Amino acid sequence: MNNLRRIDLNLLVTLHALLVEKHVSRAALRLHKSQPAVSHALAHLRTLFDDPLLVRRSGRLELTSRASELILPLTDVLEQLGALIETPEFNPLSAKRVFRLAMSDYGARVFMPSLVRSLRMLAPGIELEVSQGSREAMMADVFDGETDMAFGVFSDKVPEALCMHTLFVESFACLADKKTLPETGILDQDSWLARPHILVAMQSGANNEIERALSGAGLSRHVVMTLPHWGIANQLVAGTDLILTAARRSFDMTDSNSQVKIFEPPFPIESFDFKLLWHQRREGDAAHNWLRQLIISVLNSELNEEVRRTT
Repeated sequence: MNNLRRIDLNLLVTLHALLVEKHVSRAALRLHKSQPAVSHALAHLRTLFDDPLLVRRSGRLELTSRASELILPLTDVLEQLGALIETPEFNPLSAKRVFRLAMSDYGARVFMPSLVRSLRMLAPGIELEVSQGSREAMMADVFDGETDMAFGVFSDKVPEALCMHTLFVESFACLADKKTLPETGILDQDSWLARPHILVAMQSGANNEIERALSGAGLSRHVVMTLPHWGIANQLVAGTDLILTAARRSFDMTDSNSQVKIFEPPFPIESFDFKLLWHQRREGDAAHNWLRQLIISVLNSELNEEVRRTT
């Protein structure tokens, strides 16, 4: 306790910004301070912790082992202090906050347009920074506090500290150039397997739902292109013999009069849950709770609109 009397709590806020940004200038911008002030604080922190904290390697700053150990407990401490000092009420209209979200362009396509419109009306001071990564990378970033929320297909076997909410259940559909399909507009299993395929995945050879379904039936397909972007994949089908099998909502913008056609896969593929992931340390964060509920509300509205269009 006596050692705490020697520490200005503002130094801990600066330390957190430095550890997250791993860059003095970006930390200064985050804190609304000058770069010399942050550099001076870093020098003082190095003395306090008797550790360099940030070291330069290959032209950039990296965390020391001691600094890496500090991130999670420091994040927790600052959030607990904030909860003690700040009022629990959250006013969206006046709130100023940056949220870091992780998702694929599929997730962004499904709900980001509606979410952004809602935020501009309800909380214009809320800013979003959206990143993309593999499922494993997004989960790790949420666990480490680098990301506030992640959206995607996550296993039920996640660390106990992480919370999940299923936003919707998604199924699969196929997309092909109309001219390459028979009059029925669909392909049987043999014809489907005989065609070249596009795979949407963060890396080749990914163990995705389609490959698992094929493997379970003792089948395999010929993937000639693997790419991480859902949106552009749709545009690569027209004028080719390629087949794209992907989440049905990724085809929502496809015009019924276009050159391509959506059809059912010729074999069963298990549907998947599209989930929202966050760390339990955010449970007491009123702004975080509000944004989560807004996202759920936006998606519920989207789903209700889908039902109206199909009935």
